Amino acid sequence: MESLKDVPRITESSDIGQQQSRVVTVEEWLQKWEVRHIGFHKEQGHPILRKYLDVLLNGRSGLRIFFPLCGKAIEMKWLADMGHYVVGVEVSERALKEFFTEQNLSYSEEPIPGISGAKVFKSVSGNISLYCCSIYDLSSTVLGRFDGIWDRGSLVAINPCDRECYANLMLSLMERSCCYLLVTVSYDSNKHKGPPFYVPDSEVKSLFGKFCEIKCVEKVDEFSQQQRAWGLDYFLEVMYLLTLKSVP
Repeated sequence: MESLKDVPRITESSDIGQQQSRVVTVEEWLQKWEVRHIGFHKEQGHPILRKYLDVLLNGRSGLRIFFPLCGKAIEMKWLADMGHYVVGVEVSERALKEFFTEQNLSYSEEPIPGISGAKVFKSVSGNISLYCCSIYDLSSTVLGRFDGIWDRGSLVAINPCDRECYANLMLSLMERSCCYLLVTVSYDSNKHKGPPFYVPDSEVKSLFGKFCEIKCVEKVDEFSQQQRAWGLDYFLEVMYLLTLKSVP
């Protein structure tokens, strides 16, 4: 894994407009899970989270940690086993049921009051709660606030036109001492329509900079045959640490 200083600076694409109008429907996302087009899922977990776990936890125990658009990320059980309380949201019921099955966890299922058709799946142990609904149906009133957020595959997956709404939701879910690890992707957006969508550094600052201190922690070369098949010649994952600015 390369450090930030080892990766050449990539000039931001001047044409992200073609992605700005791209809309992926809920039906398309559900279809990806049905036909197993889930290359975004990492069977062994994400090495960046393991590398920067101490940054996320910041010496704290018993944290509430949020996984937006969680899929069946194995890190949810990993963190729960450490004694943290994990909350996720995912539109695919299949993904959530597969998570519990693959992790050998018993769970209960119940409706979410006030959100039509929505469900929450809770581990019998009580420290994993996964909401099956649109992330935009949720709020701090429903979820509470979080000490940590692991956002890998979420901001880059939502439709670009929804980013401001999404960012406002994430900000509303942050406790004062929250550590928000955000992973975006960088590539030539003229060559791939997304998702995952290209999110330039300037947009991260535009979305979160008013309220958060933003530190670009690492850029990792994740170029593979999958990205080559998309017509790309480079593909980076870029990780940021977001923390709320001090109140004057």
